[in-house]
Amino acid sequence: MMRPLLITIFAGLAATGVSAQDAVQASPGAFQVEVDNTWVRTLREKLGPHQKIGLHQHPPSVVIYLTDTRERLTGPDGKAREVTHKKDDVAFFDSVTYSEENLSGGLLEQVVIELKPAANGHTSMPVVLDPVKLDAEHHLVPLENARVRVLRTILEPHLKSPMHEHPHYVVVYLTVLHTTMKMADGREVDNPRQPGDIAWRDYLKHETENIGDKTAVEIQVEIK
Repeated sequence: MMRPLLITIFAGLAATGVSAQDAVQASPGAFQVEVDNTWVRTLREKLGPHQKIGLHQHPPSVVIYLTDTRERLTGPDGKAREVTHKKDDVAFFDSVTYSEENLSGGLLEQVVIELKPAANGHTSMPVVLDPVKLDAEHHLVPLENARVRVLRTILEPHLKSPMHEHPHYVVVYLTVLHTTMKMADGREVDNPRQPGDIAWRDYLKHETENIGDKTAVEIQVEIK
């Protein structure tokens, strides 16, 4: 089971008048842009064993760890901190600037969901049919703040959710998943996914049914 984790990087990693590049510009081999829209830029980060990347910056971000992680983060003032996370942990970072070093002998992979400034003046759709209120057992909330609400959704085999709504959100699939989604207009959408897949969804009202034979888990990062 994923350990819910909420952290804010310490002040030593904040930018203090030091110029640092955008993460993708600074280390294009380590970051791949998966989603880029009005609301978020979502990056897939991969570092090989003991790989280092230079100083770069992120705006406020949600991070989902797809592997066990042990790394050293060094701020622009040279102060370093070693951090560890378990696979499927979720964390929130304020605006940060740091260099990174993968301290493990294995691959480091994580999804970094960078939040754009107040969604560039846009507001998310209001939600009435809240899945947490309708089905709290299968919709856990490991993290919530003024910018996002993060859900850990657990879909047992052949479980069918009630009709519910999400504001605009990013989905990160932690396991193999095969669902059908019945939309508010009656359409049905087939949704097969693999671990580590990422999707963006605009405001959505739907029912979900896990048509697979195994429990499926996904992280949904709702934008406020």
